[in-house]
Amino acid sequence: MIADSSPLALLGGRKTISAPFQRFNSIGQEEVDAAKAVVETGVLSKFLGCWDPDFFGGPKVQEFERAAERYFGVRHAITVNSWTSGLIAAVGAIGIEPGDEVIVSPWTMCASATAILHWNAIPVFADIEPDTFCIDASSIEANITPYTKAVMVVDIFGQSANMDAIMVIAEKHGLRVITDSAQSPGTRYGAKVGGTLAHVGGYSLNYHKHIHTGEGGILVTDDAAIAERLQLIRNHAEAVVGDKGVTDLRNMVGYNFRLGEIEAAIGIEQLKKLDGFVASRQRAAQRLTAGLSGLRGLRTPMVRPGSTHAYYHYPLVLELNRLPVGRARILEALDAEGVPGVSGGYQLLHLLPMYQQKIAYGSRGFPWTSDICHRDVSYAKGICPVAEQLHDSTFLGFALCAFELADHEVDQIVAAFWKVWRNLEALA
Repeated sequence: MIADSSPLALLGGRKTISAPFQRFNSIGQEEVDAAKAVVETGVLSKFLGCWDPDFFGGPKVQEFERAAERYFGVRHAITVNSWTSGLIAAVGAIGIEPGDEVIVSPWTMCASATAILHWNAIPVFADIEPDTFCIDASSIEANITPYTKAVMVVDIFGQSANMDAIMVIAEKHGLRVITDSAQSPGTRYGAKVGGTLAHVGGYSLNYHKHIHTGEGGILVTDDAAIAERLQLIRNHAEAVVGDKGVTDLRNMVGYNFRLGEIEAAIGIEQLKKLDGFVASRQRAAQRLTAGLSGLRGLRTPMVRPGSTHAYYHYPLVLELNRLPVGRARILEALDAEGVPGVSGGYQLLHLLPMYQQKIAYGSRGFPWTSDICHRDVSYAKGICPVAEQLHDSTFLGFALCAFELADHEVDQIVAAFWKVWRNLEALA
């Protein structure tokens, strides 16, 4: 790399990156043709909310689900209209009762925890690993109480949590495990596909993920009983259980979480491309890591041994004791150099107003103040110190999945980082 000795753009120099990068677009002619073919049939959805052959949806929904079963190597795949719907269905399907505690990461999108609250259960936040940002197995075990019934594992940024250790803990304590692999489709964990090692898991098909149908999600499980309950919750369970002969009525409160035929047709084509999209992100990430690895005080991503990483996000950590300036100033300088999609911190769910004030349903603190809540669960700052330090001061992330980066564009990002790092003292 040719060293850029010019002043920082923030201090009056020229920008390293002057032209915007191409936004990632996974939709091609195949998806256009597939959607057009569905529109021409006039059958945009074929779900019926009663016990009928069409209870399971139309031909494209079922074709998409069978394709997902083959790709992810599972016995059952169930599509839904959003991954938030999928998480709600998953928590209900494992039989969570009001007041049950479910351990979850605080370092995730809010739906991971609100899906727990949806069933009047109590989210309990466990800390994360400092190098993968996934929920820490030791913190899970430290947070187990007699009221703990499940764990929501978030495969954050593109790789699996430590599922071997987590499943051992779950077996030991008789817990159900859900994996929220919204950001991590197409990854490997040992011999299995990431997201398939828990009792139930799944993936997001939201527009800014590796593959998408606009909105949507895919639930995966090898448990036939859980699969049936997912299908029921997805499609007006209370109207179906009688005729279907279902006698276990726990959480058989149904919804319209159904995916349409157009989205399913697009999903079939998207799934065919997933491996290629993941490989593209991996190549860009490897080039970034090679280019950034010489910068003092900057820690590049760690990939768990035996796993692969899909790089929805390219995560970095600042070692502030080795740097003369803090994160805010570095972000300001990178932005001025034209680096897009870089941000500090992430989301800390336990510090959201809902948890700080313990107000969810109504105004009187339900479910925390009700008799279904067994104890005073703390959401105070300090309960997740690793996540909090990363959020407050040391985490730096690049939204890699948002762009389709050519090698020379990756090199421009690397050059911008090096330029900023050469001028850290000037920034201070």
